Amino acid sequence: MTASSSSARTGVTRREPGNSDAPEWPALPAAPAEAPNVVVIMTDDVGYGASSTFGGPVPTPTLDALADRGLRYTQFHTTAMCSPTRAALMTGRNHHRVGAGRVTEMALAYDGYTSVIPDSAATIAEILRSNGYSTAHFGKYHNVPVYETGPAGPFDHWPTNMGFEHFYGFLGGSTNNWAPALHLNTTTVEPPTDDPSYHIEKDLADKAIAWIRRLKSVAPATPFFLQYATAACHAPHHAPPEWISRFSGRFDRGWDAVREETLSRQKDLGVVPAGTRLTERPAQIPAWDSLSADHKTVATRMMEVYAASLAYADAQIGRVLDELERIGELDNTLVIYIQGDNGASPEGGANGLLNEMTYVNRMEDSIETLLEHLDELGGPLHYNHFPAGWAHATDSPFQWFKMVASHFGGTRNGMALSLPARIADAGGVRTQFHHVIDIVPTILDVIGIDAPAVVRGVPQVPMDGVPMTYTFDGPEQPSTRTTQYFELMGNLAIYHDGWVAATTPTEMPWEYSADIPSIDDRQWELYHVAEDYSQSRDLAAMHPDRLRSLVDLFWAEAEDNHVLPIISGKASRPGPPKPNPTEGRTIFTYYPGTTRVPPGAAPDITNRSFTITADVVVDSGRTNGILLSQGGRFGGHALYFLDGRIVYHYNLLGRERYVVVSDSAVAAGKHIISAGLELHDADRGSGATVTLLCDGIPVGNGNIDHTAPWRVNYIEGLNVGQDTGSPVSEDYRVPFAFPDTLNSVTLEFS
Repeated sequence: MTASSSSARTGVTRREPGNSDAPEWPALPAAPAEAPNVVVIMTDDVGYGASSTFGGPVPTPTLDALADRGLRYTQFHTTAMCSPTRAALMTGRNHHRVGAGRVTEMALAYDGYTSVIPDSAATIAEILRSNGYSTAHFGKYHNVPVYETGPAGPFDHWPTNMGFEHFYGFLGGSTNNWAPALHLNTTTVEPPTDDPSYHIEKDLADKAIAWIRRLKSVAPATPFFLQYATAACHAPHHAPPEWISRFSGRFDRGWDAVREETLSRQKDLGVVPAGTRLTERPAQIPAWDSLSADHKTVATRMMEVYAASLAYADAQIGRVLDELERIGELDNTLVIYIQGDNGASPEGGANGLLNEMTYVNRMEDSIETLLEHLDELGGPLHYNHFPAGWAHATDSPFQWFKMVASHFGGTRNGMALSLPARIADAGGVRTQFHHVIDIVPTILDVIGIDAPAVVRGVPQVPMDGVPMTYTFDGPEQPSTRTTQYFELMGNLAIYHDGWVAATTPTEMPWEYSADIPSIDDRQWELYHVAEDYSQSRDLAAMHPDRLRSLVDLFWAEAEDNHVLPIISGKASRPGPPKPNPTEGRTIFTYYPGTTRVPPGAAPDITNRSFTITADVVVDSGRTNGILLSQGGRFGGHALYFLDGRIVYHYNLLGRERYVVVSDSAVAAGKHIISAGLELHDADRGSGATVTLLCDGIPVGNGNIDHTAPWRVNYIEGLNVGQDTGSPVSEDYRVPFAFPDTLNSVTLEFS
């Protein structure tokens, strides 16, 4: 084809630009003019009656100051548990509608419980990113399906694929505050191992401040969306010792007295109506005066540690907001500070726990054991959790606590909102009934952006939330949220026009009941919450017709929001098991450099016999270092060299430790090192025999009296050639890297 005939054809680009050509760059997303920055802050496991802002005993000056320059919301609600609340917070949809009917670790195959947020429910981060905002998340996320949390992904539901351009935080429900399991985007990062002053809350604030400074230095006109989620106050309750000491003696009066004092302060602040009554203490929680002196000593110390954890986190949040003020951005920032993703956690049971992992394994600590470690609580040696009595007290004036979605103790959380440019009634109190699903529509309404009908080519499910902006200038305006259902683990409730119907709890959060009444056999309670703020008077017997109509409304809402089928209790796991990258495999070969493989992507050794085999070349007869570790100080196992000898260490949740050591050091040279664990029987928690071999020759053996019955560890991951986080054994300090040649390590199940 000749050049002349080619140039004459339609659609062929000219060799030189003509006068009529108007080249254009692809349009970049742009935020509306003068769009504010948005900061959404959420603490963890903090009840309505914990912070000073809402009358609680723990000083939270950052939240106080924010409320004084903005508004306090006294009828704001969550879902009663971590992942469901966070999914609703980010999407503006009810938690079951986006597959978050339970925490990710307890996901089920039913539509409302998969833990998979669908593409049809784009997050607020994704919406704002596509509208010209820079977006980042710092801290706890807890909305990645557990089978996607490994280093090989898939990364479809990680923060960086859900609208957050930058992520620094952790994926699980909790983490060790002194040695957290952190990610920068999708890459694991290790906190410093030689800095005793390190704490995750300070680290999160440092990283958030640095991100804000970079953004505003390079693109000062670009607004940002920052989601900031603390590790506090989910267990472990960790805080710097100087902060713990601030609360010495502050809780000696006990949880019953603290409840009464809290209600009095709440009335003075106007965050509960003047006629609010304190609900009765549940029979499952003992009266403070009935406790022994030792029990009181332990419980008091645990509350001091919890208070320090919350106060310290609030102080670090204050540093972030102070930076916004320093650079002149705070007045143009919508700040939403939600005090808790649910009510306070009672998972510590009657006594409290040294290690939250024991709760998962259905064990408890004696007061005598707790007393032995009293001065260590809050530090790096324990994964401690306070007793249920304090959870009830910090949920004042309500009944119940976290996981109990039927009552406000599980679902009502303090919230403060500040936006000086829009809110004239600084320090005002707002009593309208609202829910965490209302946050996204509020943000969009403030900015002036409509909820998109299509995101990334996917049609969107309409949002369930409504904007709260009408409350800014309308303290007396009736609530635009007139109906809201609640469900979690079979605890049911429905709010409608000032009334609540709620089922009576049948299983305490620290229990694993085998015999739970069927849904049809549940007892329903009725409360007129427009007049009875704390749900203190059950009116079911007086208004059976109203109760019946509310129960019918609940089932209609449940059908519409994918709540059905309702699965009661923590022990129930109907349907097929979750997808698992280890499913069907009996042999796992790992190479050096493999670290922080999370429990959801690593082989689960619980109640299984196995052999660990390492192919090594030892340079000397005095070598040291990790071959394989899984878990950490609060439960796990490890195979390593110590002074040339082979060591296998089984750590039963920090309660019992079993060590098998080879008879002699291993000579320099190439070797096949192995440790075989053979269970004694098929019972959960069975004992086991451990045999060490070098080049196929037995060199040591020993017994393990008990193994973990349910989970060896669900926090820390698997490592090869070094340890991360906290050490499985106190024989060494992290990282305890193996200095010689490690070709591979294989874990094989019998």
